[in-house]
Amino acid sequence: MHFPWSDIIWSKVAEQFAYNPQEPLIFSSGFFLFLFLAFSAVYISLRKANTLRILFVTLFSYYFYYKSSGIYFFLLAVVTLSDFFIGKQIARTRSRWLVALSVAIDLGLLAYFKYTNFFAGMLSQMWTSNFQPWDIFLPVGISFFTFQSLSYTIDIYRGRIKPLDNILDYAFFVSFFPQLVAGPIVRAADFIPQIRKPLVVTQQMFSEGVFLIISGLFKKAVISDYISVNFVERVFDRPDMYSGIENLLATYGYTLQIYCDFSGYSDMAIGIALLLGFRFPVNFNSPYKSDSPTEFWRRWHISLSSWLKDYLYISLGGNRKGKVRQYINLIITMLLGGLWHGASLNFVMWGGLHGVALAIDKKKNELLGRPKGYHSEGMKRFLEVFLTFHFVAFCWIFFRNSTFENSWLMIKMIFTNLQPQILFDWVMSYWGVALLMLTGYALHFLPSRTTETAKSFISRQNIFVQALIIIAVVYVVIQVKSSDIQPFIYFQF
Repeated sequence: MHFPWSDIIWSKVAEQFAYNPQEPLIFSSGFFLFLFLAFSAVYISLRKANTLRILFVTLFSYYFYYKSSGIYFFLLAVVTLSDFFIGKQIARTRSRWLVALSVAIDLGLLAYFKYTNFFAGMLSQMWTSNFQPWDIFLPVGISFFTFQSLSYTIDIYRGRIKPLDNILDYAFFVSFFPQLVAGPIVRAADFIPQIRKPLVVTQQMFSEGVFLIISGLFKKAVISDYISVNFVERVFDRPDMYSGIENLLATYGYTLQIYCDFSGYSDMAIGIALLLGFRFPVNFNSPYKSDSPTEFWRRWHISLSSWLKDYLYISLGGNRKGKVRQYINLIITMLLGGLWHGASLNFVMWGGLHGVALAIDKKKNELLGRPKGYHSEGMKRFLEVFLTFHFVAFCWIFFRNSTFENSWLMIKMIFTNLQPQILFDWVMSYWGVALLMLTGYALHFLPSRTTETAKSFISRQNIFVQALIIIAVVYVVIQVKSSDIQPFIYFQF
């Protein structure tokens, strides 16, 4: 006997597994939790069959990317095949032209999908023509996996690593799903040696992974999503409708939101990788505790800032061609780093501000005779952290807004229409947002030893207690989450 409702159920199930541009597969979704549990069962069963396990994870990673970008998962295969074979030829010939070919292919794909409309629009303005942007889909995370793959061919040329003989291993490296769509950008030299090692997940790795997943889930789904949907988005969409103090609070809110969103993803990616037996480098280290722009970039998105330093700044000459050239190289690196984030003059402005700040900071340290790695102390450090934090928050205004008009409007409202007397009314109206912002910043500025204590506490618990902690965090997430899925901010990059 055929039951019509069974067709409906199977149709709903099929919809869950199919690509939906409105619902990308993200770590904080219930569907990912279900999928990861099923994935883990197969993964564990293949723990002694290295090649089968690597093949299984690679296929799952391609499916994971399909759920984020649909048919464009083929780009992973293009980058993988081209750089794998180019890498082997580079090792044989030491040819710069082959490195250039790898760069051209990877950055060519990135340029087409990300920057075609941007540069075409700029050219059309020069010719005073009426340009209509082309409908070009931006695949999720294309900036991350192209940069990751580029590190492989460049490091082969520099003699830092040897090329892989097995294309499956390279496909595994490029597509490994925990960090595929939003980093961290993992270097081949760090990751490839782990691929063929026997699968071992120690108690410490498991506990650390659980702690990072809990931490990341809380930062993303509780703090970041809630303050975004319930306050930050509203102000940034229409800054002229709000007072200066509300624009200022929205700036503080976005400063916290982007940190919790992106570091939350990184925490979950690193935690999931640990559960699978792999170690990723740390990607965030309490960046708003920095006492200078230089220290900020040693703590913020560490995998990108170190990538830009090693493969762009040093390639431009770094500090080897005099102080003036060093400052210019810093500014160029950050301008291109801003453009990496998106095809917008706002991102260029954001990167340029940070580049100039880095150059000024270098010059200041030189004039004051400060050694490399210098850190101030006491009240002096407090003031420098305060100034650095507000400089970074100011720059986020340009990063978040899509137009200069909105950015200048927010700045104007903050400096000419502050109205601090309504602060109490704002707290009463947005008490949930105020509480989570206070909680988020308090947790961020806690001493590092507090985090280590919390991590140690969870590691000492048995798996049953750890499961209860995860369930409790998931429950809190369900209570505060919005009805719509909030993709990670860095998915657009």
